[in-house]
Amino acid sequence: MRIFLLVSFSILSLILASPCLGEDYAQGKAAYNSADYETALAEWLPLAESGDVDAQFGMGQMNANGFGVAMNDAEALRWFSLAAEQGHADAMQNIAIMHANGWGLPQSDAEAFKWYGLAAEKGVTAAQVALARMLSDGYWEVQDKVLAYKWLNIAAALGNSSASAKRDDLGSKMSAAEISKADGITGIWMDTYRVQLANK
Repeated sequence: MRIFLLVSFSILSLILASPCLGEDYAQGKAAYNSADYETALAEWLPLAESGDVDAQFGMGQMNANGFGVAMNDAEALRWFSLAAEQGHADAMQNIAIMHANGWGLPQSDAEAFKWYGLAAEKGVTAAQVALARMLSDGYWEVQDKVLAYKWLNIAAALGNSSASAKRDDLGSKMSAAEISKADGITGIWMDTYRVQLANK
């Protein structure tokens, strides 16, 4: 069994949803969290089919991990892709994981890098750490320690527990000028991100 990101559901989507849909979604979420996957499936599948982004992500989780359904990478990718098209950041992260590992599609560092980048820009700290690793360890065609440091700096600021140590380790291999540059672009990103959060 593979475990993808834990389900992290958008409060905003619950606020915007109609009361009936919100209740059905919440019932599915409660069932999923208590491993009652049969109920989660019954609640989420109709919502997902009607376009509910969080239910689509939930269906991706269930198919990716084989929770309540047979593990099916193609179905997981389909649901994650539908959610990602609507801007679901954790769906983007999970698509990156699938590309990075070759789960349900050919392994592709380029596609993983793209999807990690999309999720990182939306504030997913696990994607930021993965992106930094690709940039610093040569998993990507361009090695860029300044950008890697930036993403680790951001992930640490957003609360990722492993990012600080990784950032400090990377910083020990960088010049003071490189770190200063990384700190500058970190500040610009964080300012933009705060404005985006305030406008949601």
